[in-house]
Amino acid sequence: MNIHVAKGDIATRTIAIIDQFKHLEGPLLPILHGIQDEFGHVPQEALPVIAKELNLSRAEVHGVVTFYHDYRDHPAGRHVLRLCRAEACQSMGGDALAERVKALLGIDWHGTTPDGAITLEPVFCLGLCSCSPSAMMDGEVHGRVDVADLEALISEARR
Repeated sequence: MNIHVAKGDIATRTIAIIDQFKHLEGPLLPILHGIQDEFGHVPQEALPVIAKELNLSRAEVHGVVTFYHDYRDHPAGRHVLRLCRAEACQSMGGDALAERVKALLGIDWHGTTPDGAITLEPVFCLGLCSCSPSAMMDGEVHGRVDVADLEALISEARR
């Protein structure tokens, strides 16, 4: 999935988002979420605009974007499948499950299938440790998943 947005348009839309949130105490995270909601990712062209408007260095903004796993540097697929990588899920077969899903989709972590249907992301705890292994598809959490469950989710997402 390729989304092309003119650089000037990115700056204009970024400033509009910044204006919505800059009155908050600690506005950087809400601004980044707003930008990702708008563009599907945080474009590199937005970072210097954010830095200038918030009187931060570009390095500070870049550091926050790269520190948090929720921010993307490229658009995600139509559906986002997140697999828990925390210890409880690993102990219940999460590693083998993850390898199976990566093979089934033909992508690695943070990749998107060639048809643009699914982006696969690791997440470090979904809060379902007692129901591990767990996954999240488009914000909906699934516990005690197995290969058949994930194959069904993937099949449904590809329709």
